[in-house]
Amino acid sequence: MGQKVNPIGLRLGINRNWESRWFPIKANLVENIGEDYKIRAFLKRKLYYAGISQILVERTAKKLRVTVVAARPGIIIGKKGSDVDILKKELQDLIKKDVNINIKEERKAGSSAQLAAESVATQLEKRIAFRRAMKKVIQGAQKAGAKGIKVSVSGRLGGAEMARTEWYLEGRVPLHTLRAKIDYGFAEARTTYGNIGVKVWIFKGEVLQKGFQAEKNEDNAPAKKPRRTRRGK
Repeated sequence: MGQKVNPIGLRLGINRNWESRWFPIKANLVENIGEDYKIRAFLKRKLYYAGISQILVERTAKKLRVTVVAARPGIIIGKKGSDVDILKKELQDLIKKDVNINIKEERKAGSSAQLAAESVATQLEKRIAFRRAMKKVIQGAQKAGAKGIKVSVSGRLGGAEMARTEWYLEGRVPLHTLRAKIDYGFAEARTTYGNIGVKVWIFKGEVLQKGFQAEKNEDNAPAKKPRRTRRGK
């Protein structure tokens, strides 16, 4: 089960929160879901190079607030906040409602699975070898403090006639453990040979019931030999 489903959806209410935070009214449910989709699709398309890791949508009775978490917030804000005002007006024209926009910086960009997936996809579009791109992302996640990372790419890798899947795993990624805090990201690379799908899972540690992070006692634990990076097809 844990190997097949989206690890974020599986952990909602356990150690993950919803990205759309509002209480549905039956009459407006379909309209609100459609607006959320339009907002996310528009922002992802317009601000792709700002490195967006998360888009949060919050609604009250009269207000709609959108929070954009990005690795490069300066690209969104612009000079003296001028670009934010333009973005706000474009969003209001899109959904015909008053919108408040907050911009937050992603302080740990290296441990964001969505940013890692987009990084691999961008490198594949620039014709960089897929193994090199995957290893670069793995090294970045390890430097950011990730306890485990798995990267998978699927498609006509290297221009091969037959599509296949390749993956690398470093550390541990316990997908069946519900208390494990696992981030997941997906992106597509549009190459001349077709689309290549990129999936990234990052394990950030275990969360206990009271919200404390379970850490291993390094002093009492026996010394372990470093494991080699695992790869598969």
